[in-house]
Parts: sequence; C-alpha cells; structure tokens
Amino acid sequence: MNKLAIAEKITEIAQRIVDEHKLELVRAEAIGSAQNPTVRVFIDKVNGVSHEDCAAVSRDLSATLDEIDFISSAYLLEVSSPGLERELYSLQDFVKFTGSLAKVRTKIPIEGQRNFRGRIKTVEDEKIVFTDKLNGEVRFSFDAVAKANLEIDIEEEFRRNEKRKTEDGK
Repeated sequence: MNKLAIAEKITEIAQRIVDEHKLELVRAEAIGSAQNPTVRVFIDKVNGVSHEDCAAVSRDLSATLDEIDFISSAYLLEVSSPGLERELYSLQDFVKFTGSLAKVRTKIPIEGQRNFRGRIKTVEDEKIVFTDKLNGEVRFSFDAVAKANLEIDIEEEFRRNEKRKTEDGK
C-alpha cells in the first residue's frame, strides 16, 4: 500500500474514532519512511482537548490499526492537539477562524509579496480575504497557500485572562 493510500485509510479510521468521542479530526497523516512510519493525528474540540481525550483516541485508534493491520511495519502513533498556533489545512479552517490572527505564506507572490501577517477577514467566493499588517486587504485562493498558521493574539488572551479574574472575583 503506498503512502497516500495509507494516509487516506488512516484518515478514514481516525475520523470514525474521533466522531465516536465527539471530537473534531483536524488532520491525520503518515510521515517518515516505510520501515519506520509515524502516524500523527491532531484532534480538537471547542474548549481544547485534554490529555484524557488524546489518550482515549490513541487507545482506540491503536487497537483498530492493529486489528486491521494494514501498516506493514511497526509504527509510532502520536495523538495530540493542533496547538494554539495550529496550522490551517483547508479553506474551511479559514472560515472557522475568521477574525483570527494568522500568518500565511503563498506559493507565488501576490501583489509582490509571499509572506503575510494579519487577520483573516472573511472567505468570499472561495477567496480568502486577509488584512495584512503592512499592505492592508489582499485576496487569494486557498490553492495559492503554501502554509498558514494561526498566531496567538496576545491582546485577546490578556483580555480573556482579565475577564476570568473579574468573573472569579479576584
């Protein structure tokens, strides 16, 4: 089975297991060599995933992968959160994180620029509308994206922390 077929099968199995746990499958992938593969699964939920969520998915996914036995060698299984500065893997991720700070690198220059930092403004007609800190509003298709990640909004985190302190009466 080739690497792409393995990744598709892993995604299919992981999606079913993650759904059973009422979590979101962010991404599943197989990396490394055929002799020493690593299966990575990133999961999420509204208020973030816990260690227990990762352990439960890992346990169930490992048992299912071992039962089906379609990976020809021993493998390392990693189940984790995508992290605070998670990668944006699809156009739907841009829709989901509209309003969030992000950094985007494009495959080709757009208005003479390939690296953008700013805020995802919206997605319109399959185009990402991005407010770049240096050049203002730019538009590009998801196909033009080489890599994109959320960035931590320090000011927003500070406001959230202050709000929590106020609500807790501290």
